[in-house]
Amino acid sequence: KMNKIEKIIIGTNNDGKYKAICDLLPNKVKKYSPREFDILSPAETGKSFEENSLIKASYFSKKTNLICLSDDSGLEIDLLKGKPGIYSSRWSGEKNNFNLAIKKIYEEMNNTKKDWKSDNEAKFICCMTLFWPNGKNHLSKGIIRGKISTIKKGKNGFGYDPIFIPDGYNQTFGEMKSKLKMSIDHRFKAFLKIKNFFI
Repeated sequence: KMNKIEKIIIGTNNDGKYKAICDLLPNKVKKYSPREFDILSPAETGKSFEENSLIKASYFSKKTNLICLSDDSGLEIDLLKGKPGIYSSRWSGEKNNFNLAIKKIYEEMNNTKKDWKSDNEAKFICCMTLFWPNGKNHLSKGIIRGKISTIKKGKNGFGYDPIFIPDGYNQTFGEMKSKLKMSIDHRFKAFLKIKNFFI
């Protein structure tokens, strides 16, 4: 029988992401943040979500000798040939200002195609990595498809949530109640594939 994970470090210094991952994990799992250990995030030098997720998970696990769960996620827009992709958070600049990032998305889409209303397909991707101090690791991936809204809508969530409308819904992630978003999004889909390690 597999040993269930009882305590874990969540490999992110992003508060929104930290909360989102904590909310997915069972209550009884003890959760640590890198901030409690004063650990900065490693440079994300990977060429894919998978590589960056593994870089973070192995880094925080080795620094703390705890099992780490990290995620690397981002938005890929078809019209922009998959951008911003792995650079999703970097588009928000030094200060993590996603209003800037969203402005940049609209600028690039407008520059690529004047009227992109019908060419607005996009997807959110999340890669999660579980990494054990002995080097064992496990990767899972979740994808949700949707469209880019022509205007920013909603104050919930974080990052690009106010401009992403998941397929089958009329609201952006930013307009949705977090319980609904959490039960359908890319992070949830990635977590479903590894939840057996916890419960």
